[in-house]
Amino acid sequence: MANALVSIQILPHTPNGESSIPYVDQAIEVIQASGVPYRVGPLETTMEGQLSDLLQIVAKMNEKMIEAGCPSTLAQVKICYNPQGITMGQLTEKYDQD
Repeated sequence: MANALVSIQILPHTPNGESSIPYVDQAIEVIQASGVPYRVGPLETTMEGQLSDLLQIVAKMNEKMIEAGCPSTLAQVKICYNPQGITMGQLTEKYDQD
């Protein structure tokens, strides 16, 4: 069972001042490749899993931005940790549409 939700908004400093969207797409691909449940929102992406695994994904996302040519990144991260278990659905079920 997942013990954490981690939301991340990654803001890459692009090499030539171009749009960051293609770079953000590459960062989201890192999440997709990890296999953890996630939801992309308009301003951040939330992942569900074990805290240590999710923090490794955050690190890989930042590393991917550097590999893609960005000189630096800024990442805003939110963590919800519950050793008894937590899911995205528990926090959003009353808002989810049938």
